[in-house]
Amino acid sequence: MRLRNFLHAEQAPLDWGTPGLVAGVDEAGRGPLAGPVVAAAVILDPDRPIAGLADSKKLSPARRERLDAEIRAHALCFAVAEASVEEIDRLNILQATLLAMRRAVAGLRLRPALVQVDGNRLPVLDVRAEAVVGGDAKVAAISAASILAKVHRDRWCQQADADFPQYGFAAHKGYGTAAHLAALSAHGACALHRRSFAPVAGALR
Repeated sequence: MRLRNFLHAEQAPLDWGTPGLVAGVDEAGRGPLAGPVVAAAVILDPDRPIAGLADSKKLSPARRERLDAEIRAHALCFAVAEASVEEIDRLNILQATLLAMRRAVAGLRLRPALVQVDGNRLPVLDVRAEAVVGGDAKVAAISAASILAKVHRDRWCQQADADFPQYGFAAHKGYGTAAHLAALSAHGACALHRRSFAPVAGALR
C-alpha cells in the first residue's frame, strides 16, 4: 500500500462565508502503532437532523457505517483528512493530529463561523475555535465528525489487512494488542508502522 495524504470534501450549494455555521471536528487513530491519524470536520444542516449521533466509540460498526452514509448525504458539508505515518514520526502524534484537523477544516467548502474541536487542544485555525472536552458525546457536529473519522480509519485498516495479512490489522485496528505485538516480534515492522512509537522501535532493534 502506498502511503499518501488523503483529503475528501463535499459541499452544499451555499455561499462561502454564510454566517453562523458551526463545524465539529474530531480525530481517529492517535493511539495505534500503525497508519495515518484521521480527522474529520462536519457542518450539519439544522433543517435535516440526523438521529442517533453519538461518540463513535460507543456505536457498533454497522451503526457507524449507516450513520456515515447519512452524514455524507445530509450534512451541509464535510471533509476527511489524514496526517501520514511519515508526518507522525517527524512531528509527533499530537502535532500530526492537529495538522490533520487543520487539513479537515481547510477542506470544508463552507467557511464556519465557529469550529468546535473534541478534547482540550486546538489546531491553529483562521476562524474562531473552541475545545470541548467530551465533545463527541455532547455536540452533534463533533459526534458526526468522530463517526466519519472512525469509519475512514477502519476502512484503512481493512485495506492494510489485505496488504499485510500477517499483522491482523482488521482485528486490532493497529492498536498494541497482544496479537499485534506478537506479530511485530515475529515479522518486524512494515511500511505502515509508526517507527517513533516505542513498541515499533523495539521491534526494529
